[in-house]
Amino acid sequence: MARQGLFQANIENRGMPLDPRTKLLLLITVMTFVLGGAGGENMTLVVHALCVIPFLLHLSAKKYRTALLYLVLYCASYAAHFYVMPRASGLPGYILLAICAIVNRFLPGIMIGTYVFSTTTVSEFIAAMHRMHVTEKLSIPLSVMFRFFPTVAEEFHAIGAAMKMRGISFGGKNWTKMLEYRLIPLLTCSVQIGSELSAAALARGLGSDIKRTNICKIGFHIQDLAVLLICLVPFVMLVLSWLGVMR
Repeated sequence: MARQGLFQANIENRGMPLDPRTKLLLLITVMTFVLGGAGGENMTLVVHALCVIPFLLHLSAKKYRTALLYLVLYCASYAAHFYVMPRASGLPGYILLAICAIVNRFLPGIMIGTYVFSTTTVSEFIAAMHRMHVTEKLSIPLSVMFRFFPTVAEEFHAIGAAMKMRGISFGGKNWTKMLEYRLIPLLTCSVQIGSELSAAALARGLGSDIKRTNICKIGFHIQDLAVLLICLVPFVMLVLSWLGVMR
């Protein structure tokens, strides 16, 4: 049985089925307003609403532990930012500020990214790229990336299991050898995996001039329309704020 993790695509538990193009737009929207901070304080409520979406998506995909962990981390960081940080000073205050800023800005985008990876197959992604008429100079590297992270995650767990059998772990007596025996093999495997996946993509005809067929059924449905409208609202509000209509 294949190991399922944050980056492994699971076609059985996708939750609410969304078109890959809808997922990419949702990822861009979250990264623009949550990580990029577009709109400033005028978009505070919109940012909080966007931060709830990763929780709902992982919940619909039956990734209950991931959804709960995200909710706890985000709420704890938000509470610490407003209730603990004003009372902290000096070095602890700066450390807490950095942690809260990283969690509040990066975590929602990371969770959306893991949702995209775990609910989208490579074939679906390539089909979506072709529908958008994206050049293969961009679609091929992105398709390789879709397989790269899951494969690296599998290698990481395999190396960890091998090291655990030899008594090398953070909690063991040889914890100082963790960097040598786990990270260096992982870096070596990552380079090899990237080369092999690139060769596999070319072997499957992704770089050919002949138009490839694809049996994946993708398309927009009512749930895609709802998500597209949700993504459209922040951009409309941003444009209105630029025009001075919303302040």
